Amino acid sequence: MPCHIPSTHSFPPEMGEALQERRGAVLLPRSCCHPRGAASGHTELAGCTMTLTITTPATSVAQAFFCLLLCIPWGSSCPPSCQCTERAGAKAVLCSSQHLEEIPKDIPRDVVFLKLDANSITRIPSNAFRHLSHLEEIDLSRNAIEKIDRAAFKGVAAGLRSLDLSSNRIRSIPKEALLALNAKLRLANNPWHCECALQEVLWEARLDLDSVQDITCHTAPRQEYVGKPLLQVLDAGVNFCSVRQRTMDVAMLVAMFGWFAMLTVYVICYVRHNREDSCRHRDYLSSLPSAQPRAEAASTAL
Repeated sequence: MPCHIPSTHSFPPEMGEALQERRGAVLLPRSCCHPRGAASGHTELAGCTMTLTITTPATSVAQAFFCLLLCIPWGSSCPPSCQCTERAGAKAVLCSSQHLEEIPKDIPRDVVFLKLDANSITRIPSNAFRHLSHLEEIDLSRNAIEKIDRAAFKGVAAGLRSLDLSSNRIRSIPKEALLALNAKLRLANNPWHCECALQEVLWEARLDLDSVQDITCHTAPRQEYVGKPLLQVLDAGVNFCSVRQRTMDVAMLVAMFGWFAMLTVYVICYVRHNREDSCRHRDYLSSLPSAQPRAEAASTAL
């Protein structure tokens, strides 16, 4: 049975016939060269066997090896439970609703569209997408993300056009993780703690205008801001960064007052201790016999 090569390769048909003419030299079933599971991006080589006898000539071995090389899929594989396909001529990896708890490690390097929505991912670690330099869109919505590292999107900042982090459990995020991106961000429907870092993200990042109204303060420094859209709070003149600065100034004044009070108490205790020592020493000296009566007693004895 001649080895069937995919259309992307050309192979002389007489080579397959020559391989079949030699008894026991090479056996390459048709399943070896036909990719299966194309929808998922996998190419299986199950059942592909090659048996060589001691009497096989070197040319037949080289031909068989060359055929096997052409049959092996050298392209990047697709992660388990994901579907690798094409969208607008670019590779897309679809991992939606697969109960994933972390970002897959074996995502193809040439992926452009990556969908990881509706899973159970809780964290985006540093350099999670560093090897995916062609990425343009990442969908991480409807997960359970609580923590995003500062270097989570390092390596994809230049080409990334869209990043969806909506409907997660994000309370705060390092501004360094997002401000380096040129992508349009979706941050809606998260239990945000309204603070200076989130305010800076809102001011400087490229937020999706359709979802910015859904960025709501779940907690805030003041109870009156809770439950309100962050944009509405900021439009009312609130500046969380200045509040933090005032808080730091007050904390510094309290610390300085504490040090001054400690120094004052130390000086007072030191003076009292020295005074008590001086009084005790004076009392000790006064209790000693006088030196003059001793001299008179000595002269009388002589």
